[in-house]
Amino acid sequence: MTESRLAPWLSASRWATAPIRLVARLGSGHTPSRSRPEYWENCTVPWVTLADVWQLRDGRTTVITETKEKVSLLGLANSAAVKHPAGTVILSRTASVGFSAIMGRDMATSQDFATWTCGPRLEPRYLLHALRGMAPDLKRVATGSTHKTIYMPDIEQLRVPLPPVEEQRRVANFLDVETARVDRMHSLRSRQQELIKEAAFRRVYDAVRGTHVEGERKNSGLDWLDTVPVDWRVGAVSHYFEVELGKMLNQDRARGDHLRPYLRVANVQWDQISTTDLAWMDFPPAEQSRYRLHPGDLLVNEGGSWPGRAAVWGGQITEMYYQKALHRIRARGGELPRWLYYCLVVAERMRVFQVQGNTSTMTHLTREQLRPQRFPFPDAPTQSRLVAELDRAADQNAAIQRLLNRQLDLLAERRQALITAAVTGQFDVSTASGRNVTEGVGV
Repeated sequence: MTESRLAPWLSASRWATAPIRLVARLGSGHTPSRSRPEYWENCTVPWVTLADVWQLRDGRTTVITETKEKVSLLGLANSAAVKHPAGTVILSRTASVGFSAIMGRDMATSQDFATWTCGPRLEPRYLLHALRGMAPDLKRVATGSTHKTIYMPDIEQLRVPLPPVEEQRRVANFLDVETARVDRMHSLRSRQQELIKEAAFRRVYDAVRGTHVEGERKNSGLDWLDTVPVDWRVGAVSHYFEVELGKMLNQDRARGDHLRPYLRVANVQWDQISTTDLAWMDFPPAEQSRYRLHPGDLLVNEGGSWPGRAAVWGGQITEMYYQKALHRIRARGGELPRWLYYCLVVAERMRVFQVQGNTSTMTHLTREQLRPQRFPFPDAPTQSRLVAELDRAADQNAAIQRLLNRQLDLLAERRQALITAAVTGQFDVSTASGRNVTEGVGV
């Protein structure tokens, strides 16, 4: 792996680069045999594994001192694992590629990490920033069909600009301060997003309860919803809607004379249906009426990573079908699928189906579970009014979230640019300020 292939920006360094392994002792880790119980008794040595990567994902943790697991000295003695000294820099290289930190105490690692114990010519904090500058490049060149990996021969080729150690420390001090400032702004923007989401849910929850509808109230009869207006009905989904699962997938049906596009679980996100990655299956004429979607149909995930996630089909494609892992919900009369969608938003947040279901329904929202589920239903004009108000608010929130996402992207881009420019000496950190890195992001 050449320098230009991994990180083209290294070629702009005003300092010569050197393989990291020449100025820091390269190492890795191992997992003592799990079949030997004595290796896992009296465990006292912190052992960094992929279970600890969560601490590193935001790129803000400089030093790691605690781990989920520990390993015994006997286990270390009978495996390729070693105890690295405090100050060693670690890099995750398997599955979660490119996350890094400095060991705050003597620790061991699993084989999923590369380690560098710096010699006198390399400052650990400077190396940490350099590795974080390489993180996007490392993820890009990682290989593997099941888990993406940076293999040790490639790790051995990693290079780092090598200014004098005092300059390395100045760069590290500068980046510590300036990246922390960017991170604070990033946290504030992320918090704004969470507050907007929380306010949006509260708005939906109040609408489903009829909080702002005038008149007397009654007990809803639902464990997850206290009261509703006295003239609202509370009834089962199946009383107001048809609930049908889609067509079972079959490899033989992937070819035929009547191939049609169909939606899968992955296509259905909350309030959004993607048509950019469609699959095709044979739907003969006798089945087309049953499995063809109509604009306004509500689709609800039966399985997948998020059972209960729902969106209304808008008819973006004239002829569209759906697979068995999706419930298709169609109104029998004047009820609005969009109203039921908002009811499902509240039900999912309140964990209605998981609370009422058994172990299997935690991963599958079955037809038998969805059909009898009871929700509140106001009259048609009230449904229309509340849905229109919620839709307008959702559109406004979506626009604000897009703006915040763009600001978060800009902060991430400029944080990355700041790191790469500093570690390659593109400016003098003793006189420079990173205060322009948030320009265009807002205050």
